[in-house]
Amino acid sequence: MLVWSSRGRAFAWGIAAIVIVGVFAAPMLVIVLASLAGQWNGILPINLTIAHYSGAMQGEYRDQIVASIVTGAIASLVALSFGTWAALVLKGMRAQARRLYNLVFFIPSAVPSVSVGLGLLVAFSRPPVLLNGTIMIVVAAHLVLVLAFSFGNVSAGLDRLPPEIDQMAESLGARPLYRLRRVTIPMVMPYLLSAFCLSFALSMGELGATVMVYPPGWVTLPVGIFALTDRGEIFSGAALAVVLVVGTLAVLFGTSLIPNRAAQR
Repeated sequence: MLVWSSRGRAFAWGIAAIVIVGVFAAPMLVIVLASLAGQWNGILPINLTIAHYSGAMQGEYRDQIVASIVTGAIASLVALSFGTWAALVLKGMRAQARRLYNLVFFIPSAVPSVSVGLGLLVAFSRPPVLLNGTIMIVVAAHLVLVLAFSFGNVSAGLDRLPPEIDQMAESLGARPLYRLRRVTIPMVMPYLLSAFCLSFALSMGELGATVMVYPPGWVTLPVGIFALTDRGEIFSGAALAVVLVVGTLAVLFGTSLIPNRAAQR
């Protein structure tokens, strides 16, 4: 409901500010302070230091950053490819068939991620497809969890395309592959980038399924953060959490510039 009075708008903005500060800003500020703390016995930390960040860029923690980025990039790219293909195929189907297949795609996102990890662990722990103990099972777990979001974003973009554009290209003699490559894909490019960004962000923060399937040599950053905090090393875990947030936001910001540059050209 719209708020027309000045007092009502001020009250609504005040509630929004409280929610934003209390739910988003304050927890993030505490994590940043903890990542810089040398000791924290009072209200605020003391003996501020960047030693936790120095440790986060070395040894096993650096490997965890690389593992998260590689896993997120591969899973997101594969999810984008399969999601785009599925959205294009379902676009020409009847409404009832589309609803059924949409339900199938979104089922993994509706169940707990731990269940997805356990299912993959049980399904691929024996021949003929043996993935347990390999990097591929981690990528597969992330792929299952982010595929629905890639499919949903691309489907939304395709639904917004005017059907007349494709019909005009066809009337001019453009073949299906040419129309896809030169008409459809360029017009839904913002949705493709949005799907990749969302999938990558979700993959970078995924913990539940990863804990169930990750091999000892491929530990992602959320698993490393969980292990540190579980051992009581809160300050080091906070530093890694800040690195995770900053790294994810950097990739998303860099990707968001692509449509703007394309529009300028």
